[in-house]
Amino acid sequence: MHQGSCLCGAVVFELLSEPKATTHCNCRMCQKQHGAAFATYASLPASDLRYLSGEDCLSRYHSSERVIRTFCRICGSNITWSGSKQFADWVSVAVATFDTPFSPKGIRQSHTDSRACWLESSQGTEA
Repeated sequence: MHQGSCLCGAVVFELLSEPKATTHCNCRMCQKQHGAAFATYASLPASDLRYLSGEDCLSRYHSSERVIRTFCRICGSNITWSGSKQFADWVSVAVATFDTPFSPKGIRQSHTDSRACWLESSQGTEA
């Protein structure tokens, strides 16, 4: 279905099914982890994420009591988060790491209470 990789190419993965949900997460943890206004994740059953190479290059970080975030320890690319109480057998994969085209049917917003205040102010200006 979809393939992806980290910035340095050490971690390569494929998704064995189409993601069921796509979300722009505006929480402070995602903002800090990605260094961006929000992080976009596509979620699917954890059993449908297969690493083709570089699984040994993944580091894990417990960002909260239940949530585990994985990233490439070589280049720092964020790959997944998992551990949701409600969806224990699911994984959310950072969409920006996909190497194949991905067109979700819809993207929901989460944690909009911590949405970056500067996001709208940057629209309309060129660098």
